[in-house]
Amino acid sequence: MRTKFIFVTGGVLSSLGKGIAGASIGALLECRGLKVTNQKLDPYINVDPGTMNPFQHGEVYVTDDGTEADLDLGHYERFVNTPMGKGNNLTTGQVYFSVISKERRGEYLGGTVQVIPHITNEIKDYIKGAAKGFDVAIVEIGGTVGDIESLPFLEAIRQFRNEVGRENAIFIHLTWVPYLKAAGEVKTKPTQHSVRALREIGIQPDILLCRTEEFLSKEIREKISLFCNVGVEAVFTAKDVGSIYEVPLIYHREGVDQKLVDLLNIWTGQSHLDDWEKLSEKIKNPSNEVSIAIVGKYVDWADSYKSRNEALIHGGIANDCKVHLDFVDSEQIEREGITDQFKNAGGILVPGGFGKRGIKGMIQAITYARENKVPFFGICLGMQMAVVECARNLCNLEGANSAEFDGETAYPVIDLLPEQKDVIDMGGTMRLGAYDCLLETDSFAFEGYKTKKISERHRHRYEFNNEYKDILTDKGLRISGTSPDGHLVEIVELGDHPWFLGCQFHPEFKSKPIKPHTLFHRFIEASLKYAKTK
Repeated sequence: MRTKFIFVTGGVLSSLGKGIAGASIGALLECRGLKVTNQKLDPYINVDPGTMNPFQHGEVYVTDDGTEADLDLGHYERFVNTPMGKGNNLTTGQVYFSVISKERRGEYLGGTVQVIPHITNEIKDYIKGAAKGFDVAIVEIGGTVGDIESLPFLEAIRQFRNEVGRENAIFIHLTWVPYLKAAGEVKTKPTQHSVRALREIGIQPDILLCRTEEFLSKEIREKISLFCNVGVEAVFTAKDVGSIYEVPLIYHREGVDQKLVDLLNIWTGQSHLDDWEKLSEKIKNPSNEVSIAIVGKYVDWADSYKSRNEALIHGGIANDCKVHLDFVDSEQIEREGITDQFKNAGGILVPGGFGKRGIKGMIQAITYARENKVPFFGICLGMQMAVVECARNLCNLEGANSAEFDGETAYPVIDLLPEQKDVIDMGGTMRLGAYDCLLETDSFAFEGYKTKKISERHRHRYEFNNEYKDILTDKGLRISGTSPDGHLVEIVELGDHPWFLGCQFHPEFKSKPIKPHTLFHRFIEASLKYAKTK
């Protein structure tokens, strides 16, 4: 069977949830027995999001193959079983870089290089190449219809549909139907304008997903159908829900997956959504609850730590527990000290990040967790700051620091590897992707993984400095995970603590709602136990 394509566009405004829509559609089709992959086409000129500020673009998601990708790839991996990689995220920067490189090599035989056909052909070739071997490829176009940046991608998928045929490629448009309290009614005009803009560039949507607060009435759906030239049976409510993991169930009850199967003329088995139903029930009716204090520098925008936030929720699901995320600005701790920020916290987590802003506050929070026996989880930078905290306060190495923040420190307990010291380029030059790690059996980590060899994803440049290994371990720091050659420290712990663990990697990138990551499972377990004793 040849690959079928589903193109997902968005209108009216950003942050409507195209990534969740594409991921949910993938989950539904996978539950029907199809082999599914997701792709994200991003209109920004950066080659990848690796050098972008988390406040602007949200977190940088990392795949097994070391690709720094858009955060929507995290949604895809959490909802479907297909691993994502380099072929699942394309940016305008990558497209133009490839086309210009070909032009410099003379591959266009002296022809004038233009947006059409050269840029659009490059995009179409990518879509086809990334979809090989799959029954269905779900392709999300970043941005909002009407943005000048996304026009080449929209033109490319318009051409693509004509080339492969209507039964092999369909268009889904996610739009917004707002409810105006003053008028006491929903308004369809934004959707009408959005679809009109899409049709002006030659794309007629086959399905409309209407994001709204309540299910649309038959009359509203008929009105949208009339003005948008979409059959009323193809106008679906994308209702707001309490958890994103309810979205596949909402789509299924609306009949979205059956409509997709009909339009694509594809044979599938019956839907098997038992796991999603059980998951939804666990989320709605937990037996326990716990608050986790997240001490970081990007706490003002939740998307900055999207995968980490979701992994904490997964850890709660594994413990029949609702997790409340309490974001604590580490710079506020620097200014005001620790007052009542952790009074309700069952556990403290310090996540990853770059730059020295807020570092002192993170270290103060780690000291509080260590001295007060509060379960602690440090990820990447959080692990590094835990090492710095132990060096300063357990080993009396005054001024110990990471060379990233203090190049003149007498005790660089975190430092660059020799091969990193001459690196100039910032993009794609860190330790990226999946690496193996060997665990010590007497450790919190082994209790969770229950195996000696694991593989986890990394995104960092600085490492534990082995020159200080003996000093730190003599004072109680436990090195429980290392690279197979023993050269790189991957996990540190404190043995005389209920649960204190820092890892150099990012376990959140491998956590799924139906299969929570073991470290988040164990951290929430320890936090819940601590909270019940307070």
